[in-house]
Amino acid sequence: MRTVVTDARTTPYLVDLTPPEFRLRLLEALSIYVEAMGYPRGTEQSRAPMWSEHLHRPGWRAVGALLPNSDPGQADSLVAVAYGYHGAPHQWWHQQVRDGLRRSGHPPQSIEKALGNYFELTELHVLPSAQGYGLGWQLCNRLLEGVDADNVMLSTPEVAREDNRAWRLYRRLGFVDVLRDFRFAGDRRPFAVLGRRLPLDGPVA
Repeated sequence: MRTVVTDARTTPYLVDLTPPEFRLRLLEALSIYVEAMGYPRGTEQSRAPMWSEHLHRPGWRAVGALLPNSDPGQADSLVAVAYGYHGAPHQWWHQQVRDGLRRSGHPPQSIEKALGNYFELTELHVLPSAQGYGLGWQLCNRLLEGVDADNVMLSTPEVAREDNRAWRLYRRLGFVDVLRDFRFAGDRRPFAVLGRRLPLDGPVA
């Protein structure tokens, strides 16, 4: 069996981020989001108020991955971030998904099962330069550990044959289809809404 040797000085490590810590690293986190999603520079400024508002939502929590800085006098660099919170009927994402499920013909009982008590995995992003360490898997497991909700929900852009790192990660974690080829208001791209039961080491459905 091959032995893989890692160097703690060059390997990202996970940290839980409190709201004050997240605020301090907000622009850093948004830069990761923009690069990972391929958005134009400047998107950070328009998203900053929304991410700041999310800090006040019930059950908010965040996890980051830091890369050790070779200069002891400099802070370690954020290379990946994930956060989420408990979903609620007054939230925009909840309303959009509920309407999409209803228009797609889902019966009321299945809509309530999905949206009755869930944790929204709002953002999960890893810098391309930091991929290959399994950070997406680690971030998801750390973020969702001990979450008091029946299930976790997320939305991700549709990709041909589900052929990208995000889709492969979500399928490995047991996420299943809730709503496909859905378009959120103000965005032309099709999205998939995925979900699974919690905890992650329990049954999917």
